[in-house]
Amino acid sequence: MDMKRVLLILLVVCSSLIGAIVGSMLTLRYYDAGPNYSSIEERQNLRLTNFSNDSAKQTSQPINFEAAAHKVTPAVVHISTVYGGSKFSLNALDSYLNPHAQSSGSGVIISDDGYIVTNHHVIEEANSIEVVLNNNQRFFAKLIGQDPSTDLALLKIKAKNLPFVKYGDSDKIITGEWVLAIGNPFNLNSTVTAGIVSAKARNIRILSDKNNLQVESFIQTDAAVNPGNSGGALVNLQGELIGINSAIATATGNYAGYSFAIPVSLVKKIMDDLLEFGQVQRGLLGVQIEDVTPNLVESNNLSVTQGVFIKHVNQGSAADRSGLQEGDVITALDNHPVNGTSELQEWVARKRPGQIVMVRFLRKGEYGEVEATLRNFQGTDEVKKKAISYEIEGAQLDEVPYSKLNQLNLDGGVLIKKLSFGKWKRSGIKENFIITHIDKVAIDNVSDLNRAMEMKKGGVLIEGVMLTGEKQTIGVEW
Repeated sequence: MDMKRVLLILLVVCSSLIGAIVGSMLTLRYYDAGPNYSSIEERQNLRLTNFSNDSAKQTSQPINFEAAAHKVTPAVVHISTVYGGSKFSLNALDSYLNPHAQSSGSGVIISDDGYIVTNHHVIEEANSIEVVLNNNQRFFAKLIGQDPSTDLALLKIKAKNLPFVKYGDSDKIITGEWVLAIGNPFNLNSTVTAGIVSAKARNIRILSDKNNLQVESFIQTDAAVNPGNSGGALVNLQGELIGINSAIATATGNYAGYSFAIPVSLVKKIMDDLLEFGQVQRGLLGVQIEDVTPNLVESNNLSVTQGVFIKHVNQGSAADRSGLQEGDVITALDNHPVNGTSELQEWVARKRPGQIVMVRFLRKGEYGEVEATLRNFQGTDEVKKKAISYEIEGAQLDEVPYSKLNQLNLDGGVLIKKLSFGKWKRSGIKENFIITHIDKVAIDNVSDLNRAMEMKKGGVLIEGVMLTGEKQTIGVEW
């Protein structure tokens, strides 16, 4: 047999083998004959054989709630509010003749010098805010700032060396992890309940904002939360704050299985904004968005099943300037995957105007990445402090010099420098009067006075001292 014939036979055999292999592969790929196993559990066990057990959340000892409860409870406070007029009056019969609405909730001390986080809805439109500590000490709180779009508010009481709850990391919590909710449901102080994290980044559509900037990315738990728990702490087993309890899913008004907390990752940013600027600094992408759904995938021929679909890009916005377009699907922000609008809104809400975010997106089947410099609602990249007015209702105001505070033994105050016709003058207040307290809340400076008077409706109790040292208490109809 010559060499050519041998090579021909080998070529035919190889071609047959290749054809058989390719045919088998195509058959296996396009023809589903069903699984080659009869037990799902058997299949699961087989697939998981090569995966080691996750020991990140394992504990060699029984689950211990006591340490976290003991650590956190002293730093959770009871908050009661009065609406429709001051609870303070020079008229002893006022509380009988003009009763005021009251409500209550919870708050969490987050610094040893008296800063407290709570829900905006707990103190919304309140005329006075009273804080009772776990040891029954009572304080009247000043409102530092509030943010309806995240349902958060920052309060301050005049106290030192207070117990406080350390911030945890809500990004690291996992579904199924044990958590504790601590608050004051039904005016029952220092109530502790336990549950697990049921889900993250939940949007239950309960918040509203005049500019449509509300952010809902709640931690969902099954820890029992009831009216009065609002503003209380959600903590992990290390006693670290991972959320502020804000809402419940209910048809009756009481707990019905699930509760929702604002993640501490967002709380931290909002508290810092309110502390530094007196108002929230929101960085915006400037897009109208919706979740990627099966219907959206089909109608837009998308090649992803999760993400955030851009319906519209506002002209001149951060997104517009970065090159993002309608029809793009955002899949990650700063290398953090975003599977829905709630996650995207939360990650963006952690940023201030002027900060840069890296946006990963899908466009016509191809991935891209752009840098976007966030802008505020007015379309600039500036951060702005809340304006302070030095003239209110005919009174020209000024800070009190430190030397004069020392001379009068005062911690702070606001000097009425000049008076023209208005509410202050009608009440009998004179020029050169130093306001030290409004409705029992200490007034340290003009900024404090601005915030205090924003809250007031009806009668206001003013306490202070003349530059000559004479103390006075005056009622002002506001």
